[in-house]
Amino acid sequence: MAKKLDKVDVVVVGTGWAGGVVSAEMAKAGKKVVTLERGGHANRQDYIGVKDELRFDNRFQIMQNLKGDTVTSRNELDETALPVRTMKDFQLGVNVGGASVHWAGSTYRYWPYDFEIRSMTEERYGKDKIPEEMSIQDWGITYEELEPYYEMWEKTAGIGGEQDPLAPERKMEWPNPPMEETPPLKLFKDAARELGLHPFQMASGNMSQNYENPDGEKMNACMYCSFCTRAGCDFSAKSDPLATVIPTALKHDNFELRTNSLARRVLYNKDSKKAEGILYTDLVTGEEYEQPADVVVLAAFAISNNRLLMLSDIGEQYDPKTRKGVIGRNFNGQYNSSFNGARGFFDDKKFNLYMGAGALGACLNDYQADNFDHTDLDFIGGGCIELRQYGFGAIASGQNIKGDTPTWGKEFKEESLKYAYSMLHVWYSACTLSYYHNYTDLDPTYKDEFGDPLLRVTYKFGDNERNIAKFGVERCHEILEAMGADHIEDDQVPEEFDHKYQGGHYTGGVIMGESSENSAVNNYLQMWDVDNLFVVGGSAFPQFGGHHPTPTIGALAYRASEGILKYLDDGGGQLVKDKEAANA
Repeated sequence: MAKKLDKVDVVVVGTGWAGGVVSAEMAKAGKKVVTLERGGHANRQDYIGVKDELRFDNRFQIMQNLKGDTVTSRNELDETALPVRTMKDFQLGVNVGGASVHWAGSTYRYWPYDFEIRSMTEERYGKDKIPEEMSIQDWGITYEELEPYYEMWEKTAGIGGEQDPLAPERKMEWPNPPMEETPPLKLFKDAARELGLHPFQMASGNMSQNYENPDGEKMNACMYCSFCTRAGCDFSAKSDPLATVIPTALKHDNFELRTNSLARRVLYNKDSKKAEGILYTDLVTGEEYEQPADVVVLAAFAISNNRLLMLSDIGEQYDPKTRKGVIGRNFNGQYNSSFNGARGFFDDKKFNLYMGAGALGACLNDYQADNFDHTDLDFIGGGCIELRQYGFGAIASGQNIKGDTPTWGKEFKEESLKYAYSMLHVWYSACTLSYYHNYTDLDPTYKDEFGDPLLRVTYKFGDNERNIAKFGVERCHEILEAMGADHIEDDQVPEEFDHKYQGGHYTGGVIMGESSENSAVNNYLQMWDVDNLFVVGGSAFPQFGGHHPTPTIGALAYRASEGILKYLDDGGGQLVKDKEAANA
């Protein structure tokens, strides 16, 4: 029998950027808030003195263990899905801060086209440009409406950048200047300009200088130590929840953080159509608790948000055969089709590639969104071409060999030493669009350690993903030629999704929109069916744009926080009119 606790104003599930922003905003507003984190406690001190490539990049120490809880995966509707157990193929964040602790820091806003992709595509190219099996849709919010929330997140995170020549003019300057331009980045920019393109320095969550955000949290200038991706920052030089929103929330007595607390169900009253709280298990003691609340916020990873709603029997499960239902619909993400490009080997140039940062990079958006004419192309959407200087570790640098080089022996040693400082990878970070056949549901066979069904992901590529990837490889090859690379090897575009959930960016399943007919939440991320339940995070994305998702998740979290406070202070109710109900 679960122990029932005292009721609070808000209970939040998850401590990444989504849950962290909501927690901090609720605490600042004086609301009584409890936030649940399935992992253990973590803070900046936990990462001091642990710059260890083997520990974090190869053994994935701060990632979720997949033995007891993972997803099952398949390509076709008639296949039996199998669990993904290999850490290299599926990296989920765990502990306070979640996946946001090991993000690289690259920062882009989505484009106006991304938020209105269906209507803008039909307007410019006609309805026939969108394949019948593609289920893309407008978000129910425009770029202009979301821009103030982008600004809030960028100021909290202390993002440093410069104006993209092709992007909408910013109303607010970047809080910080961009990071330093290194020789490889300059070479990339010069070559791109020779080709008539518009390169610029990537915006970064790695601090370019000391910074204090509006909540009084202080961050330090990045030391370019190379331990950003898959590692926590020991110097508060990377904007993540441990450096920003979690400390802000913890300063308030009305906020409580409970770690090792696994949310198992939303307590849902079908008669009142209200969420009454969260049932969770203390992973240390094994005890179960009910945490009642006026407002419930699911702000875990997209996968967990999907699964919690399904386990709680909230909303109508999506059925790909009838194409009815909304929960699980349009599941998507950046998979191995999304980062294709080319590798350039330089015989007479050497770069200091051991120095770097997660978002130390140069990029261009000439082939992004609808910035180029798609009339005669066999795809829609676009992506960003990037060159990053992450900073190689000793293990990774041994992989800088041409494809025909043996992976051991004398030749391997000679080639790996020759190109350890002389290989640059330019890639196209492309959008991945949604299809009726890509979705999530509960697996009928496999269960977790508590006996609950695992989440099943059904996903396969569409022609759009293959075609856009091939286009991107060609563009990256052209840039490396202009950079003077002596040998260029194009990445191989995979024909089908191979169940490698690499990149850590998974979205959809609880998507936003204008109508309850084709979306689960409105533009405040409030559920159409349950007005005191907000589902915050990448699960709201109707499809995946050609940029990394973190800034948009942060912006939507600020938008949702505003909506939650309106709901609490104004007596509840739906915050947005349902277009479907209005037309009924």
